Amino acid sequence: MRSDLDKAPWGLKLAAGAGLLYLFVPLLIIFVYAFTTEEKSFVWPPPGLTLKWFAVTWGRPDVWAALSLSLQVAAVATAIAMVLGTLCAAAVSQTRFFGREMISLLVILPIALPGIITGIALRSAFSMFEIPFSFWTIVLGHATFCVVVVYNNAVARFRRTSGSLIEASMDLGADGFQTFRYVILPNIGTALLAGGMLAFALSFDEVIVTTFTAGQQQTLPLWMLEELIRPRQRPVTNVVAMVVVLVTFLPILLAFYLTRDGDQVAGAGK
Repeated sequence: MRSDLDKAPWGLKLAAGAGLLYLFVPLLIIFVYAFTTEEKSFVWPPPGLTLKWFAVTWGRPDVWAALSLSLQVAAVATAIAMVLGTLCAAAVSQTRFFGREMISLLVILPIALPGIITGIALRSAFSMFEIPFSFWTIVLGHATFCVVVVYNNAVARFRRTSGSLIEASMDLGADGFQTFRYVILPNIGTALLAGGMLAFALSFDEVIVTTFTAGQQQTLPLWMLEELIRPRQRPVTNVVAMVVVLVTFLPILLAFYLTRDGDQVAGAGK
């Protein structure tokens, strides 16, 4: 028997291929420019290829400082999102109360709003309460949309997990912590891990909200933005861009593999 892909019309296959080329060819061009021998301008095709810009990038302390800040911010924002997103998902999916759907909408709203609105709102709030810009203001800004990513993954898995499993655990004498550890967590663990990976990837390459909450600090995306405006060594920017693509692509790929069989959870469909 032919697979579903073989049954697809040629026109649909060509359209899908064209869409993928439209998305990924610009990324491939960035990768090529990371190896170019031309320093001042972009010439296509590149006059030559070299690995020297990787060594130059490795020796740039400003790149390492920006990378370190981005990793720290992404890690802390993801940790906050894991806790708050899971608690919100548990409350919305496992209980019934007045205004539940409104709360669900409010939790999701930050990722639906344009980033510039979120950034302006956060900057205004920090200024109103005289909170100085620091590492934590960036973390708070990133946590606003990281919570949404974890919440969406967790609430979907909670709703596919049978409530009778929790009731059975309680009937057998387990307390709340034991029920969470031995019943709930094994069923939602992959969804939480996937949500955390997506949140980390989003936080690591976020620009707009960071612009309004970073003050004088530079995360890696802000460093890249400044280098595009006032470039010192153009190929270094492309090397960093290639690293950002790889760092964000791998968590997204792992999250996809972790959640592709998410419907196969204990008690699903009962």
